[in-house]
Amino acid sequence: MSELEAVVEVNEEQIRQEVNERIVKQVAKELQLSVKQVRTTVELLDEGNTIPFIARYRKEMTGELDEVRLRDIEDRTNYLRNLEVRKREVIRIIEEQGKLTDELQLSIVQAVKLQEVEDLYRPYKQKRKTRASVAKEKGLEPLASWIWDQPKQGDALAEASKYVDEEKGVTTAEEALQGAMDIIAENIADDAAIRSWVRRYTLDHGILTSEAKDKEAESVYENYYEYRELAKKMPPHRILAINRGERENILKVGLEVPPESIYNYIGKQVLKGTSIVSDMLQAVIEDAYKRLIAPSIEREVRGELTEKGENQAISIFSGNLRSLLLQPPVKGRCVLGVDPAYRTGCKLAVVDETGKLLEVAVTYPTPPNNKKQEAAVVFKELINKYGIQLIVIGNGTGSRETEQFVAEVIADLKDTELAYLIVNEAGASVYSASKLAQGEFPDLDVAERSAVSIARRVQDPLAELVKIDPKSIGVGQYQHDVSQKRLEESLKIVVESAVNHVGVDVNTASPSLLSYVAGINATIAKNIVKFREENGKFVNRKQLQKVPRLGAKTFEQCVGFMRISDGESTLDRTPIHPESYPVVDRLFKELGVSADKVGTRELTELLDVQSVDNLAARLDVGVPTLRDIVDSLQRPGRDPREELPLPIFRTDVLKIEDLMPGMELQGTVRNVIDFGAFVDIGIKSDGLVHISQLSDGYVKHPMDVVSVGDNVTVWVLNVDLKKGRVGLTMRKPKDQ
Repeated sequence: MSELEAVVEVNEEQIRQEVNERIVKQVAKELQLSVKQVRTTVELLDEGNTIPFIARYRKEMTGELDEVRLRDIEDRTNYLRNLEVRKREVIRIIEEQGKLTDELQLSIVQAVKLQEVEDLYRPYKQKRKTRASVAKEKGLEPLASWIWDQPKQGDALAEASKYVDEEKGVTTAEEALQGAMDIIAENIADDAAIRSWVRRYTLDHGILTSEAKDKEAESVYENYYEYRELAKKMPPHRILAINRGERENILKVGLEVPPESIYNYIGKQVLKGTSIVSDMLQAVIEDAYKRLIAPSIEREVRGELTEKGENQAISIFSGNLRSLLLQPPVKGRCVLGVDPAYRTGCKLAVVDETGKLLEVAVTYPTPPNNKKQEAAVVFKELINKYGIQLIVIGNGTGSRETEQFVAEVIADLKDTELAYLIVNEAGASVYSASKLAQGEFPDLDVAERSAVSIARRVQDPLAELVKIDPKSIGVGQYQHDVSQKRLEESLKIVVESAVNHVGVDVNTASPSLLSYVAGINATIAKNIVKFREENGKFVNRKQLQKVPRLGAKTFEQCVGFMRISDGESTLDRTPIHPESYPVVDRLFKELGVSADKVGTRELTELLDVQSVDNLAARLDVGVPTLRDIVDSLQRPGRDPREELPLPIFRTDVLKIEDLMPGMELQGTVRNVIDFGAFVDIGIKSDGLVHISQLSDGYVKHPMDVVSVGDNVTVWVLNVDLKKGRVGLTMRKPKDQ
């Protein structure tokens, strides 16, 4: 390397560090965090550490930032780094044109949004053919400059006549003036400050309007056939609904903005007092806005509104998915899974307490076959043969007729502790037709695999649901209307977070479940299972280092989330990271106990009376880390999901005709959306608790009050038998 190259490299590294430090300070300011927290987090991420690992095992370094804050830092840092790349590219292009000024460069460098950079770059961007570019080709830029200077005296037509040149395509003075005006209009439209102001004004004052293309046509969009609302006040779900209506060619959507204030603002920036071209420039201002600024700003504003709607829809889906994934497992029960149907019959699958498939069958208790007696015989034989304690019914086609039949079977078996449960089967058909399901159950047909999935969803929701594309699990609103790439990325993060929160048993976990553990990809997940099959169960965490392609960094990231429930070391079944095992040894020595006391009442009571702060100082370890170690030693093998209430088990069916206003019921929240929550109360359709009925106090968003899977007490507000709809309330009636 030459001396010059070395100097250049040093300078580039110095610039990179300065940019990085500027980004760190900006992120810290925006997220109201300390610079140290942000800098440390960015360094940890740059070193290849995963967010679940940082959140759990690097608490001292980040000041105990949780996953949400860590992801905020990651997202904003990535955005600003990409912005820096774009800034450098824009500066380079403008400089190559010989048009870069110190002032312009400073404006680009100081921009904090991509939109600001693009606005500044707009005048220098290579454009397709426009009226202004044609006028420039005709040599009319000097005339445009003359008008822009706003002379007090003279004759515009006389000045324009100097540019009449038939060879260049300018045949009249009027034509020359129009061309010059087109150039000025484009210059105004490309002005970054003007665009920024108009964009902000449009966002603040724009009225989103929608009307039906055919007012006589019936559709789900009838509420929007004649609709107007201040755009910035529109709730996200309404934005997405109108967008869908427009996409389906049912609605015509526009953005109305009062133009007078915009004309006045632009006029103040352009007009310098009275001149012979004042009227001409006023016309140019109106043309610049109507023809060039308004259409593009409307697209940008509608894009911003759509992004707002998408962000909310993705946030809701993500929140609901996390709640669904973290539903408490129903352990220790032999389960009969039922995939209901009409013509093709109900497919049955019996799985034991561990989820192992024992038997499959098919019955035809529903229309059009109605073979209830034969079906009852099959059900009772399976219940008695395997000691089934729970029947799980998918909520698809024929589910309520199947539920009625199952309730009758349970009523006949009076001496058994048998109950049924209806589960959301969304995604079961996607899983059952997948290569994964084919590999797991090559001898079963699609519906039989679906019945197995339905049964296992209750035994371990997380382990079963990770086998399904998260987008296929229907717990959102308008999820098909958002950017599928962004939705997929967000949902993957949710699944990763849930899996690492719970931890996985390395000796029983499927490749699907393992692939979501921090640091593990699909290839390594398959290698872990293959190693397990070839060498027998893992007996300690160190053995993971022998798995092909599972290197030192991956081991560091994943091992704390891997559990070995019956291995050589008690610590291997806890969330304690092996890097902290020496701390545990020092702790035991300090307390005078042995490792075999882990999980005993003796150790739990001993740890209860300790001061973690004092212990941490004596053991030379951070307080947050020691706090987690103590918690893990007191409850080794704890599943955080077990602290949540189990789903509601039912033994009898409820019909919509049985409901009366004021009736008190127990239900399970199935979906949470912007305007309320849908609750399964045991009838065919879920009832809706509107946001206004969720609490006696003000509710900003339903997710602040309820989550998917919550067991709630509700009261019937109203019943619409014709539409099959039920309105519910969680506000206790005054007379009760």
